[in-house]
Amino acid sequence: MDYQPRLDDVQHILTAVLDASAQLQALPPFAEVDADLVQQVLEEAGKFVASAIAPLQRVGDETGCRFDAGVVSAPPGFRQAYQAFWQGGWPSLACATEDGGQGLPAVLEAVLYEMLSAANHGWTMAPGLLHGAYECLKHHGSEELKARYLGKIATGEWLATMCLTEPQAGSDLGLVRTKATPQGDGFRLSGTKIFISGGEHDLTDNIVHLVLARLPDAPAGPKGLSLFLAPKFLPDGRRNPIVCERIEEKMGLHGSPTCVMRFEEATGWLVGEPNRGLNAMFVMMNAARLHVGLQGIGLLEAAWQKAHAYAQERRQMRAPRTRNAHQEANLSAAGPSQGARAPSGGSAAHAVASVGADLIAEHPAIQRMLDTQRAWIDGGRVLAYRTAVELDIAKHHTDAPRREAAQRWCSLVTPVLKAAFTHQAFHGASECLQVFGGHGYVREWGIEQIVRDARVAMIYEGTNEIQAIDLLLRKVLPDGGAALSALLQELAAGLDAGQAAEAGVLRRFAAVRELAAQLSQASARHAELPYWVADDFLRAVALALLGWAWTRIDAAARPSPTPRWAAPARALHGWILPEFDMRQQIIRDQLTQLDVLAA
Repeated sequence: MDYQPRLDDVQHILTAVLDASAQLQALPPFAEVDADLVQQVLEEAGKFVASAIAPLQRVGDETGCRFDAGVVSAPPGFRQAYQAFWQGGWPSLACATEDGGQGLPAVLEAVLYEMLSAANHGWTMAPGLLHGAYECLKHHGSEELKARYLGKIATGEWLATMCLTEPQAGSDLGLVRTKATPQGDGFRLSGTKIFISGGEHDLTDNIVHLVLARLPDAPAGPKGLSLFLAPKFLPDGRRNPIVCERIEEKMGLHGSPTCVMRFEEATGWLVGEPNRGLNAMFVMMNAARLHVGLQGIGLLEAAWQKAHAYAQERRQMRAPRTRNAHQEANLSAAGPSQGARAPSGGSAAHAVASVGADLIAEHPAIQRMLDTQRAWIDGGRVLAYRTAVELDIAKHHTDAPRREAAQRWCSLVTPVLKAAFTHQAFHGASECLQVFGGHGYVREWGIEQIVRDARVAMIYEGTNEIQAIDLLLRKVLPDGGAALSALLQELAAGLDAGQAAEAGVLRRFAAVRELAAQLSQASARHAELPYWVADDFLRAVALALLGWAWTRIDAAARPSPTPRWAAPARALHGWILPEFDMRQQIIRDQLTQLDVLAA
């Protein structure tokens, strides 16, 4: 079963939960972006993704990319699909009209990339960096560079890469050795970059590389890095001496070439100011991190769809006879398929089939797996779509304090989205595989590919551990948790007090604020403490925000929530949110332990 966009769910969250259209129409550039336009764009996007991209998922994995003497060929159908993608205007949704874009809100682009990642993560890696490259060049490129390259990137006619990592320089970019030597009106770049997604391919006629390198007189460390633009083909048509040495043999993402790139005195031009390359590059990285969080949500949706469909057809043993509303809804949703002959093999419920056996969707163990992932997906959409809306508010709102509040949201929530939802994509997809039993471990069902593909999202664009350190050490501790506290207070003020108290939202918000204050004080005495507990703190914040998101979903579903929303809400409170108290206790135990040791 290929992935199918669930546009009713997406529209419900955008409209009923977030009231996104009203917020966007209050911004001058989007005064005419009403709910009907949003629906029309998403419906067309869903049709394109389902018909052109999802069917290539398996061939991308099984055939993969081919490497031959520096030339990389994409899997069959990938180039044709990409050409249709950019010519259909999809990469340019949120780019400015003066750059060849459509000038639409960022949330439409966010939903598009969630669907693309769910349909075919390997293919989506190709255009995945376009938005970040566009923002980077638009804000930091010279007028000459923008005139030559910005429109090509905005429309997606040319793809872009982000060349940071080197064999000796992964997360510590201060160790980058690639050299940039001034020559004529540009620079000559020399060095080797690894793990470059889409460093070489045949999807587009040109590739624009954004490269971190070091000028001859640059200081050591990250403050000595500059950013350069180096195209595969130069403006006069000559091939730039940028060589793909090989593509990596990977656990997953076989449809995306991960390249080792060698720059042999390649021609490049400075982007931004000398020795301030990281400032320009972080524009690209921050845009990418939101999209990686959306990848997590999309991959988990794709895994859930496969597991849910299988659970509606697979029959095995007898489930308990008392059926709740959720079970009845599953039976109704099964439709004609519930009488289908079940495939042979095991399932997570049990390894024995019996005459008159029930659908495994009726078994509590299966319900728990599926409803738990549904709770993460739905809540994640609220947080991710809200973040995309806040990006536009930060750019376009006429009120300065509202722009500042939007920027605060994006700064604090983006690392949480990236870390928490890529973690859940991998572990949740593994839970969905469990629904299939032995069939899940077999390639033909497609679920094992999602598990493999999802794993890398916890690593790239800054590992999840780095996201946790970024949140706690760079964004919470410096101001004693004031910005985070302000965000939580703003969210709490918008809730029905009785409902929020009943759901435990206010209690968790208060606990997060207290932990932030305690860690701020303790870190002055114990410098290593924040690094020990950063993962636990991010996880606690993620759970607190997930609880808030579901309070909004519950409010939109009142007065009579359907089983569609009631079942995952039950899973949230029964099997997800209890983890918050565990994370809180871990942090407090570390605080106590260090104080005891210090005494």
